[in-house]
Amino acid sequence: MKSTDLFRQIAFIKEVDKLKYILRRTKLFNSDRNENDAEHSWHLALMALVLAEHANVAVDLLKVIRMLLIHDLVEIDAGDTFIYDTQKSHDNTEEERKAAHRIFGLLPNHQAQELMAVWEEFEEGQTDEAKFARAMDRLEPLLQNTSNNGGTWTEFDVDYEKVYAKKQVIQRGSKVIWQYAEQLINDSVDKGILKKKDV
Repeated sequence: MKSTDLFRQIAFIKEVDKLKYILRRTKLFNSDRNENDAEHSWHLALMALVLAEHANVAVDLLKVIRMLLIHDLVEIDAGDTFIYDTQKSHDNTEEERKAAHRIFGLLPNHQAQELMAVWEEFEEGQTDEAKFARAMDRLEPLLQNTSNNGGTWTEFDVDYEKVYAKKQVIQRGSKVIWQYAEQLINDSVDKGILKKKDV
């Protein structure tokens, strides 16, 4: 391996350490402490490892884990956008794509292109691996909010309809996990920690 490749890889490794400083709105299970993006990515990768048998179809688990470990690196530049934000879209933005090019571009070209392609695949959400990875991404905050008596739902006055609409993505990756998630959402309504819109 060329030493210039190693220097670029080390530069990337140092840069992505910044992910540990990007705070999310959700809090750790049964906690008042906000989760950071690095913790989130690690947790999703571990969830995928444990839950892969429940994917709708057999997936390339290594690719899923790679997606989950890199999917939020763009937030080093673009920041975390709250999934229920009413001012800024949570969907992929040009700001995030620009961040992806800068951050992955620190790597040697072959690795930069490879990670960029994996990131784009996750964002597009069309392959079996991307569907399952996105299911994990939507499941973790649901588990956190139910463990924290409503968590961000209560804090930001998010209603049942918004939660249900955002979480339905889970079924594209795993119908089994979606059944579990849907039950958690309905139980949260019954417990009064998730409110339905006034009719």
